[in-house]
Amino acid sequence: MRNESRFFSMRPSPQVIPLPYYTDSAHWFALLAEAPSPAWLDSGHPGSQYGRFDILAAQPSFQISARGRQTRVEASGETLELSGDNPLSVVRRWQRPPLGSAPGLPFVPGAIGYFGYDLARRLEQLPSQAEADIDLPDLWLAFYDWAIVQDHHTEQAFLVGRPEVNLEPVQAQLLGQHGTDPLKQFLDNTHNLLKVEDFYPEISRKTYLERLAHIQRYIEAGDCYQVNFAQRFSAEFKGNLALGFLALRQALPSPFSGYLSLPRGAVISLSPERFVSVREGRAETKPIKGTAPRRADPEEDRAEGEALARSLKNRAENLMIVDLLRNDLSKTCDRVEVPQLFELQSFANVHHLVSTVTGDLRPGATALDLLEGSFPGGSITGAPKIRAMEIIEELEPSRRSVYCGSLGYLSADGGMDTNIAIRTLVGNGDRLHCWGGGGIVADSEPADEYEESWNKVRVLMETLQRTFG
Repeated sequence: MRNESRFFSMRPSPQVIPLPYYTDSAHWFALLAEAPSPAWLDSGHPGSQYGRFDILAAQPSFQISARGRQTRVEASGETLELSGDNPLSVVRRWQRPPLGSAPGLPFVPGAIGYFGYDLARRLEQLPSQAEADIDLPDLWLAFYDWAIVQDHHTEQAFLVGRPEVNLEPVQAQLLGQHGTDPLKQFLDNTHNLLKVEDFYPEISRKTYLERLAHIQRYIEAGDCYQVNFAQRFSAEFKGNLALGFLALRQALPSPFSGYLSLPRGAVISLSPERFVSVREGRAETKPIKGTAPRRADPEEDRAEGEALARSLKNRAENLMIVDLLRNDLSKTCDRVEVPQLFELQSFANVHHLVSTVTGDLRPGATALDLLEGSFPGGSITGAPKIRAMEIIEELEPSRRSVYCGSLGYLSADGGMDTNIAIRTLVGNGDRLHCWGGGGIVADSEPADEYEESWNKVRVLMETLQRTFG
């Protein structure tokens, strides 16, 4: 460990410049929202009690995107590489020289972006049956030279940049707006620039129930133990989806949220779930399995949470996924442990059971190795993972795109944090999509599962329809 510490201390240090702190990072986002490729990894503060850091960036120096068998690296519209290699191998090649850490901060620029669920087709042998009707990459990462990092525990904000970059123009532009209300100006300038029609389900209730029965037959036959089945909801939209994110984070503040502006669309995530993170060689995943609705009456709400915490069915489902993730982490980690089982966490729309699995990254293993060995997250596939994914491909009519993949960052100091892209909307062309799903086991009640799939995303759809309809 002493040798490892000496190695890290030899890395160049990032630039860290104090900035004014805002309780709500939307004020910083308003300054970046119309810059090239803005990104915001949002802890949900002040609405969420579970998050701490917000990371915002814009104007990347280059981007990596993967579609099918081709991965493209480009900068300013110019293609720098077009490869048929594993997309994650391309990312490894293009990661810039590592930097030292910024003390107390999670992110040193660094890439921000997403790993879509369908990236799994490049990592595993999977059938191809569902319709691919969303024209977004399977992987999209933007490499930024600087970022704003807000720490809501210490109430501090910083501009963090690579050592070779001149941050004076960026700092001057950001500070030049201090004392104004950039969020109000942004909202005033973009007023009425988003319209969202009513969402509609892709499949009928009858079809949903038939497919759940099909899954239960697979389980009875011994094919699998659990399958995460989702239904998609879609709506026509027109305009700036950044406005949608600002409204949704008020309605459903979540600790692993994010907004990404893409060349052909946008991704909005209000996720409560961490996929995998790495900090100073320590890996962590926090799977969610087990859901109950919130109630307006405090006594009824407390009863729902207590019933979920006692539910043997939900605890068994959670433990099944914990075991799967212990196995996934063991591919790249030692001392894999489960310090927390079945923690009850409450969000604006639902209660969840959340467990925690940790491990120590092996010498020579990287955060990207951990992600590749665990992708996609077991909590949104089922067990065993590959067979569950085959059944998902058979029964869900459309590919998931970004949904159930991961949004997050790769820090230049070796750190990483990613979410499970649930409670996530994907805008492409004139269509906006979101998904609601759940883990199906032998004793699942299909009607209850159908209602749960709506409960998980109803607040997203209703907020957009009410605010921008």
